[in-house]
Amino acid sequence: MSTGEHVVVVGLGFGDEGKGAVVDALCADGSVSAVVRFNGGAQAAHNVVVGDRHHTFSQFGSGTLAGVPTWLSRHVLVEPIALAAESRELAALGVADPLGLVSVDACALLTTPFHVAANRAREDARGADRHGSCGKGIGETAWYALLAERGAGPGDVVEGQEVPGVPGPAPTVGDCANPVALRRKLDVLARCYEPLVGDGIRVDDLVALYRAFAEAVRITTGDEAGRLADAGRLVFEGAQGVLLDETHGFHPHTTWSTVTPRNARALLGGRDARVLGVTRTYQTRHGAGPLPTEDRGVLDRFTERHNGAGEYQGAWRAGHLDAVLLRYAVAACGGVDGLAVTHLDARDLLAATSYRTGAGSVTELLPRPDLTGFVAGCEPVLEPLADPVGFLGDLLGVPVLVTGSGADRADYAVRAPARR
Repeated sequence: MSTGEHVVVVGLGFGDEGKGAVVDALCADGSVSAVVRFNGGAQAAHNVVVGDRHHTFSQFGSGTLAGVPTWLSRHVLVEPIALAAESRELAALGVADPLGLVSVDACALLTTPFHVAANRAREDARGADRHGSCGKGIGETAWYALLAERGAGPGDVVEGQEVPGVPGPAPTVGDCANPVALRRKLDVLARCYEPLVGDGIRVDDLVALYRAFAEAVRITTGDEAGRLADAGRLVFEGAQGVLLDETHGFHPHTTWSTVTPRNARALLGGRDARVLGVTRTYQTRHGAGPLPTEDRGVLDRFTERHNGAGEYQGAWRAGHLDAVLLRYAVAACGGVDGLAVTHLDARDLLAATSYRTGAGSVTELLPRPDLTGFVAGCEPVLEPLADPVGFLGDLLGVPVLVTGSGADRADYAVRAPARR
């Protein structure tokens, strides 16, 4: 791709499309000055393999092994304890001063152990009706921030969840540099969640940890995205996949996050960027929710080195490539400018080109209130997929700009696009 333009990398599935490896491949030639995270939080799991080094990126940008710094924007839910643990893992791989490569917007919300404990308690209580959470407190962080805005109180139901106690303003990264404000917000947070999670988490310990975090990373204010964009080439790294988006996903199996490029476009403030949609040559997802082309044979044939069942995520699942879902994801993004196609080493593939329904054939999904139930009643029509790159380019009418035929950086190729 052009070494001068900004790129927004977004997954076109249910996550695990290969976004981390694509970001690493874009950063490998030295043309990228920073990776910007524009959604999600510590639940991201982006795998990058470079020779004998492997890391699953969570909050650090996936360009870190290429030496590219990370900025966590205000749209990221930041978990400092997990960030410190990830920093130690990267240091063990030879990355010098990993936290020195990170800057964070002061307005980013903090994910705390209270949010994590509440997230897991709620998901456990759902039993067989669980939503498929990662159990990292991401949705709970976003939910708690809504309560003060809406004037909610104990016993109120907000977005389907009961408020356990009296809420207050949500803690942010900027509060970590102000111990008085931080303690005040954490005390209120602890009391609010005590009926749900108990009182085993010490606020004093968190204040000390978060103050150390504030001293270890650079906390930014103002239009940092604009400053970074004007200073060099940015890669915006999305988390999860569009089919999990809070607006366009298949409820209730969705994330509390905007997965489409909308946040990245807002951060760029009208500056030009190329949107790169990422897809595997077959569909995957974790846990509960629709997967119309699911096939146990696909799961058995294509083993995963870095994915498996999670206690809260649920089982790892796989199925055939789904053209109907891909069209839907691209439309939710407002279109994409190019594709990154991963797992091209997979062979003997099939693709669903349409769905059969009681009312006829469907090739395109439209937003509808009963989308999850509608898809569950569809039967995919499968055809052989001999040339995934050609098929996907023709299907979506955009060029394939990045290809991956294995897990290692050496297995990825980045192609120059036509001039716009």
